[in-house]
Amino acid sequence: MSDPVSSIRNLGPAFEQACTRAGICDADALRALGADKAYEMLLSSGTRPHFIGYYVLVMGLQGRPWNDCKGEEKKALRARFDAIKAKIRPAATQELIAQLDMIGVRVTPADLEQLA
Repeated sequence: MSDPVSSIRNLGPAFEQACTRAGICDADALRALGADKAYEMLLSSGTRPHFIGYYVLVMGLQGRPWNDCKGEEKKALRARFDAIKAKIRPAATQELIAQLDMIGVRVTPADLEQLA
């Protein structure tokens, strides 16, 4: 049996619970997915996007302290994070629209963009 997600540096019980909701059951599964795919899964399962959460995940999978990344490396991580967010948002938006429609609330993607 693999170690729990919280055995990875920087990742605690709350992150482990989010991983479980996303179908990432243990540290080996998280490592196999890598930071970007795992973060996509987290966002798809309802985790709210937050750069620090993504950043901590990347650093943890590298075995580095959460605040070890600076300068150009951090800018590159921000670009990756923004790309993941942009990739996931359309599917999540469509799902939310469908759910609202089921209860009789009519919205468009533009309506939701105003809330973001």
